[in-house]
Amino acid sequence: MTNPIAHNPLYTRGDLQRAVGDLFAPLKAYFGSGGARVSLGVTAAHYDSHAAELESFARPLWGLVPMAAGGGSFADWALYRRGLTNGTDPNHPEFWGTPRDCDQRLVEMAAFGLALLLVPHEVWKPLDHTAQDHLLRWLSTINKVGIVDNNWLWFRVMVNLGLAHVGAKYDEAAMNNALARLDEFYLGDGWYADGMSEQRDYYIPFAMHFYSLVYAKLAGERDPRRAAEYRERARAFAQDFVNWFAADGSALPFGRSLTYRFAQGAFWGALAFADLEVLPWGVIKGLALRHLRWWSRQPIFASDGTLSIGYAYPNLNMAEQYNAPGSPYWALKFFLPLSLPESHPFWQAEELPLPKLPSIQYQPHPHMILYRHSSARHVMALSSGQREPWIRHAGEKYAKFAYSTAFGFSVPIGRRGLTQAAADSMLALSDDGEYYRVREKTVEAAFQDGALYSRWLPLPGVEVETWLLPAPPWHVRVHRLRTSRPLWSAEGGFSLNRSGDNPLENAGIHEAVAGIAAARYPAGGSGVRDLLGKRMGQVVRCDPNTNLLYPRTVLPTLTAQHDPGEHWLACAVLAEPDADQWALAWEHVPDLPAFLQDQGLS
Repeated sequence: MTNPIAHNPLYTRGDLQRAVGDLFAPLKAYFGSGGARVSLGVTAAHYDSHAAELESFARPLWGLVPMAAGGGSFADWALYRRGLTNGTDPNHPEFWGTPRDCDQRLVEMAAFGLALLLVPHEVWKPLDHTAQDHLLRWLSTINKVGIVDNNWLWFRVMVNLGLAHVGAKYDEAAMNNALARLDEFYLGDGWYADGMSEQRDYYIPFAMHFYSLVYAKLAGERDPRRAAEYRERARAFAQDFVNWFAADGSALPFGRSLTYRFAQGAFWGALAFADLEVLPWGVIKGLALRHLRWWSRQPIFASDGTLSIGYAYPNLNMAEQYNAPGSPYWALKFFLPLSLPESHPFWQAEELPLPKLPSIQYQPHPHMILYRHSSARHVMALSSGQREPWIRHAGEKYAKFAYSTAFGFSVPIGRRGLTQAAADSMLALSDDGEYYRVREKTVEAAFQDGALYSRWLPLPGVEVETWLLPAPPWHVRVHRLRTSRPLWSAEGGFSLNRSGDNPLENAGIHEAVAGIAAARYPAGGSGVRDLLGKRMGQVVRCDPNTNLLYPRTVLPTLTAQHDPGEHWLACAVLAEPDADQWALAWEHVPDLPAFLQDQGLS
């Protein structure tokens, strides 16, 4: 596997300019003869292969355009001009196709809008009249077809802004209607909904805020009211979003589209682009560049140096149905601040560490409690109340009890048996002892007395009420299970990287007894203690490639069988990437929550 940025220190503006060029270089061999289509592989998304090849052509522009706008050198603009000319020509073999309602082609137009805004001298002015006319006609279809009622509306805004900037015909009414609809998604406190959904994930920073900050910078004179509002919303959002990042630069794995990787940190660069110092410039720069450096250390590239589908390693198992081979290049949105001069305070600032952050913070909009401990090197989030039902592995991406920057989360290979289910941070229930169901959506969710409460219905005749309480570095889970049928249950802690468990090293230590399941490896420690002492411990070797961070994991799990009736379950969960620190904390178990003691349980 070739990592094109492995030896780049990624500290300076010049380092990042070089990184963009190095990330693009492996793609060049895959351009078609007409320059318009880039074929990176044969795996499929739900859209057609021509749209996928357009995606692979367009998404590198998210890095190339800002780099060139800031004076960086790129030798292949002629290739892109040829692609723009042929891809929009209905008579050319590499024509991208006429966009239809809710077409993937509309998504990729946003990168062309940015190019028209920042580097028209590379992608517009050199085109002949016919090519300009074809490009204009093709882009203008975004104003005539149906578009998904969520962040996609920003693509219409970006295209029309770009067309207006180069003096081409654009649709101001369509743009203003899109902006008005986007404003309806604003929830307050800096948070948006991504359309009429419960989804509160990275589409808020790397889509809703990202585009609004581009708009605030480039359309501020024509629309000063909105520009001011967008800046204030971003200022408020930053105060919450900073809590999603660990000291090492890693961000909380949560939600969909995680294969876009360092797009998670694009918000920080967008703040710089909009000249918005919501935190000291050194803090913003540190958040951004530590994040990119964290990603540069992960094995996320294929053998040819192209970005793979996956998260911290190539992994199709975790992918969504809209992930084509070129989809990961949305990550290059991270490089927007390269359009700023070296003299900008973002680039001049010395990197600063994270500011002092609360050890426990409730964030009502994403229905999360985030917590960190002074001795911990990671961020954890307790979660209840979100779902995105059409996404592959939606339950795992939105409805687990807990998420961690250091331990990630797992998605199942199947539902048959605990090794396939890989049910970390979940209570898995089965009515046959073989196939397991987990919390995929909540019927009810609320914040109650410092705990996240939810009610969920995993099987007919089965109801579970769950309370999640932070107790850094631990967290506590309580469940009231009501069932009309006999059940098997398995409650997982955090999955642990089991690298080092081969017979030559024999580095792993497991403990699985009544009331306790724990494991220690070079990667740290993970364990779960039954606070009521009713369940049996088991350390499950999960099927490979289930966890997003590590290909091979073990999962400390508490198991039990339950007759029809009502049952109370309670456990304390601890995971720490430093095995010695984990061992020290493991001996200091949180108390049973007071409301359980009031029930006469102990």
